[in-house]
Amino acid sequence: MSILSLSFFQIAAIVISILAFGTALWLKKWVESQPSSNERIAEVGKLIQDGANTFLAKEYKTLAVFCSIAAILILLFLPTPIWKGKVLDNIVMTLAYLIGTLFSAAAGKVGMSIATIANQKSAEAATRGIKPSFMSGYRGGAVMGMSVVGSSLLGVALVLMITDNTTALLGFSFGASSLALFAKAGGGIFTKTADISADLVGKVELGIPEDDPRNPAVIADNVGDNVGDCAGMGADLFDSNVASMAAALTMAASLDKVNGGTLNTSTVFCYAAIGLLASIIGVFTANMKEGGSPTRALNMNTYVTTAIYGILTAISTWAFGLEWPIWFASTIGLLVGVVIGIASDYFTDDSKKPVHMVAKSCETGPAFTILSGISYGLYSILPAMVGIGISALGAYKVCDYYLGDGYGMFGIAMSAVGMLSIVGMIISNDAYGPIVDNACGLVEMGGLGEKALEVTDSLDSAGNTVKAVTKGFSIGAAGLTVIALLGAFVSEVNVAAVEIGKVAEGEQFLTGFDVTNPVVFFGLLVGAAIPPVFSAMLMLGVDRNAQRMVSEIHRQFKEIIGLKEGKEGVKPEYDKCIAIATDGAIKELIPAGLLAIISTLLVG
Repeated sequence: MSILSLSFFQIAAIVISILAFGTALWLKKWVESQPSSNERIAEVGKLIQDGANTFLAKEYKTLAVFCSIAAILILLFLPTPIWKGKVLDNIVMTLAYLIGTLFSAAAGKVGMSIATIANQKSAEAATRGIKPSFMSGYRGGAVMGMSVVGSSLLGVALVLMITDNTTALLGFSFGASSLALFAKAGGGIFTKTADISADLVGKVELGIPEDDPRNPAVIADNVGDNVGDCAGMGADLFDSNVASMAAALTMAASLDKVNGGTLNTSTVFCYAAIGLLASIIGVFTANMKEGGSPTRALNMNTYVTTAIYGILTAISTWAFGLEWPIWFASTIGLLVGVVIGIASDYFTDDSKKPVHMVAKSCETGPAFTILSGISYGLYSILPAMVGIGISALGAYKVCDYYLGDGYGMFGIAMSAVGMLSIVGMIISNDAYGPIVDNACGLVEMGGLGEKALEVTDSLDSAGNTVKAVTKGFSIGAAGLTVIALLGAFVSEVNVAAVEIGKVAEGEQFLTGFDVTNPVVFFGLLVGAAIPPVFSAMLMLGVDRNAQRMVSEIHRQFKEIIGLKEGKEGVKPEYDKCIAIATDGAIKELIPAGLLAIISTLLVG
């Protein structure tokens, strides 16, 4: 047991995080080294790159203002009002919060930057076959995966090592949550604004192809894929990963304080580091044969990474004398995540029955298409909900029975850590989606021919399926993380109660929540109402912004002579649509973001 010390596992986590950054750098250079010679693709790719950078710059500028205000409030009031004398604690939490926002922003920026290069490489590689095109897209996405998870694990390890204070971890997690909220919402508004506008005017009104360069919104549509599905989802999963580790470490520290030693805290770092190592190995084993199925290749890679994680954590549990019930909790969380992924794949894969049934309903009209699509979508939530319940209940029961009081909630937290252990692989798969989606458009705009378009269409179809799988994984992990955070809250309350003399050492002031308590029930009702109201605000924001863009597209087709006919040398004003999507997204996300934050503070 001499090797079992917190510093050992923290250092191991830092080393593996650095290895992830090294992997990301190697992948970046590999993608950049792929051949590209088509001037038209380079021109359009540059427009997409500039548009994505413009949006991120404006979004981060807005976020900087919000985060500055939040940092001042944290400095004044958290973890205790600054005038009560614990000034250093408030400064530490404020710095941790700011570091959380910076780490998340940097990871998103790096990942999206390479995505806007990989799309061009994947497009041109399509002329050489499906395998080189797939590898360019996947390895471009893997840069995002390695950057996000490497920075999240590194941030958590450094914050705890420097401060030796789990409260600071909650500040780091809040910083990640702040950026994720706005990045996901802002990117989503941008994406859907451009998508709806481009399709409505282009395909529906004028009958031109989806990625026709005559469409003024076509570049904004491709930019949206990157800022929403790439940077937005990356920030979201960065947040979930940090939150799950913060919750687990908070409870682990409380248990270690009671039992002595650092066994539980070390376990969290050990499993999280192994998960990242498994993802790194998985990235290098990703491959597909010429003529093979990209969906099968992506799914197989996930299964291989899962197996590597299970084997390595079992070996580590035996070698370092960790607790087997905790290993069980972690493993069941990951397995449930895989099951959620399989269920999402079944409902979204174009080779499976649900998609065929929805496609068949198109023969009878759009109303039946919408009804069948929504119905299958609602069916698809059942495996995720049951899976989350099984994971939480199984982890709680096993850990509580074999390890005693306090370990049940820790088991749930470790189940969330387990589900997110291979998040590097999940983000890599997810970022692959917008890259090959862009590549599909670039092939059409670059005139690379029908054969190349067939290749990218196949990759794009797999990308759409993978994006659905990732969203299911993300939602499942978020569900477990919320339960874990409640457990962390209970742990923090009990620690504080001992410090102020409310209860004696070893006693618990708070053991759970009574849903029959009117105050708790009121909080549940308000909490249940926020998601639909939040969604409604975002959808209305998309509606208003899309109307502005549609008007701009109509103006260009009316005023730019020869644009509709595709006259040589006549180009639309792409930057106008990008500006509308960018400015509108920033404007519309603020009310929804404030609702989520202010309502939580007011109820609390």
